[in-house]
Amino acid sequence: MLTTTAAPYRLERAGQTFAATVHGLDLSEPLTEETVGALTRDLAEHRVLVIPGQRLSHEQHVRVSRRFGPLDVYPVSKYVVPDHPEVLTISNIFKDGQPIGLYDGDEQIEWHTDYSWKARTSRASLLYSVVASETGGDTLFADSTAAYDELPEAVKQRIAGLQGVHSMHHLVETERLTNPHKAPLTAEERERMPDMAHPLVREHPATGRRSLLLGSMIISGIVGLGRAESDALLRELHDHATADRYVYRHQWREGDVVMWDNEATMHTRTPCDRLVSPRLLYRTTVLWD
Repeated sequence: MLTTTAAPYRLERAGQTFAATVHGLDLSEPLTEETVGALTRDLAEHRVLVIPGQRLSHEQHVRVSRRFGPLDVYPVSKYVVPDHPEVLTISNIFKDGQPIGLYDGDEQIEWHTDYSWKARTSRASLLYSVVASETGGDTLFADSTAAYDELPEAVKQRIAGLQGVHSMHHLVETERLTNPHKAPLTAEERERMPDMAHPLVREHPATGRRSLLLGSMIISGIVGLGRAESDALLRELHDHATADRYVYRHQWREGDVVMWDNEATMHTRTPCDRLVSPRLLYRTTVLWD
């Protein structure tokens, strides 16, 4: 069991290099300043916090999320919870032939950092499980901070100053190759979500630690490198960052809340057959002030 300074809960290590489970915390109750401070410190240190055994209304989910910063208000869509524009539905459940939530297909595994296609990634995400799949649908988190720390020095020097192009258009078109339910970006969406170049190595605004900013589908290339060299370097970095040592696998249970630091990690989902294992989760996204 890990110890945490002046925290009204207990911590248990979850992954090899990062991630911890929080025991003895009820998020449906208003959080004290002491608890918010402890969670903020522990999130910065462990990068992923698992808080099991919760029962939250949408109002409570929004309330606890807002304690960590301003929340993103999602664009109007059928996947946003009515009267709660801060809450996005993520699900493989279909109604009348259409998914009721954001659905990226049964088989795709797409490593990413939330909002990497924006000028600034989000601070954190809080994902709450209401229906947990019996088989598949686990979330894998990669510790891109420890992965950077343990890169060979020659590789660190090679990638210093290089930028990857994060492209929502590239991501969606790649997803559409295997997911017929995925609609292409509209002209308005492409204008609203232009390609964005980010350093392959970023520095955390709060901790100052460096981490890798990667993505298995969203990065269309590296600025200044040819396609072959760019693809080879991205594959080398991705294989390193997603090695078993740096990955925590979360098998969802009903009532789990997982909070992760988007400035220090990336994540993906394992395959899940929607006809066998339904899943339903709700996500809020915390922005930087």
